[in-house]
Formats: sequence, C-alpha cells, structure tokens
Amino acid sequence: MLAILIDSDKSIEHQLDSLIKQKYFDEIDFIFVGGSLVTDGSMKSCLSNIKKKTDKPTIIFPGSPNQIDEQADAILLLSLISGRNPELLIGRHVESSFKLKMSGLEILPTGYILIDGGRTTTVSYISSTTPIPQDKPGIAAATALAGNQLGLGLTYLDCGSGANSQVSEEIIEAVKSQISGPLIVGGGIKNAQDLQRVWAAGAYIVVVGNKLEENPSLVGDLV
Repeated sequence: MLAILIDSDKSIEHQLDSLIKQKYFDEIDFIFVGGSLVTDGSMKSCLSNIKKKTDKPTIIFPGSPNQIDEQADAILLLSLISGRNPELLIGRHVESSFKLKMSGLEILPTGYILIDGGRTTTVSYISSTTPIPQDKPGIAAATALAGNQLGLGLTYLDCGSGANSQVSEEIIEAVKSQISGPLIVGGGIKNAQDLQRVWAAGAYIVVVGNKLEENPSLVGDLV
C-alpha cells in the first residue's frame, strides 16, 4: 500500500489541490497528516481541506499532543521505541490520553523506530534521540520485536523527512522476520526504484512525503 504524508506545518491549499487533482491520486491508499514540530501548525484547516476534497482514509501522524483532531479517521499512537526519551515513550501519551479518548479517533498503537538516513532530520533533532545505524539490522529487529511484545500492533521504520537514503532492505527484512503486525516504512523515498525495493523487502505501507512539497506530481512517477 502507499501513503502520502502531508506536513500540516507546511501544507498550503494550492499544493494540496494540485496533489488531489493528479490522475494517479486513486492509487494512494492513505493520507497521513502531521509534522515533527511541537505546534499544531494548521492541522485543523489542513484536515478540513482534505475532507472536503477526498474520502481517502486520513490518519494523523502526530508530532505533539496538540496534533489531535476529530476530523481524521484514525491516529498513529507513536511510541519512539528506538530512543530512550521517556517523554516519547510514555510522557506525551499520558498528557494526551483524555483528549485522545474524547476525540473518538481510532487509535493505532505504533512502535516508531528511527533509522539513520544519512543526515540529521527534524524528528531526530526534536526528539533528542539517536537513530539506529543502517548496518545494525539486529538492533532494529530486536527493537521492533520488543514493541510487538509490548502490544504495539504496528511498526513504523522511518529515516525522517528529507533523509538522504531510505531504510535499507537488510533492516526491513530483519524487522519483518520478527514481527507479526503490518510494517510501515518511510523517509528518503525519491523514485520508483526506491519504492519497489522497500515493498519487495517486506513493507506493507510505504510513506512518501518530503519530495511532494517540491513536486506534487512525484507520486505519478512512483505508481
């Protein structure tokens, strides 16, 4: 499956319109909406705009407890299990728990694992965590397995927005061999070859995001 990530901190209406009007838009399975900053950006207006123009399932990819909005269909409840920042393992979850319950959103508990994509990304900087090196598939697999054993039904491997490279096939294969739930992979996807490699290695959902800000027609080249 294919998901596009729209950064609510950056999204402007004409870019969204351009994306939705592309002839390949039917090939997209999910729209992820969120951002790595600690603000809510234009989350509400961004979701409202999306919902007016498409019935694609819309899932919040939250960067903070502020990024909760009942207009979405679901939310990835991310636990950053590759890092050791207690705020992103449980602290932010406690802070947002009642707001999340009241929202009525479908909650998708997700083990979020940062992988080194060759540069410092916003998410690694904001989270104050060190990504897992690309040459350590065993660590990535053990981390993902631990997340599964803790009850996190989804696993998300991410190099972060603007990464120089995508998650390696070795890491995807190692993680996939150890987990039972769906595997999401994002970050650094620049062309159709990257996309096909990630799918072939075992990703269930591939997420494309940063490049869409520069070129909304990119997904057409991928699908």
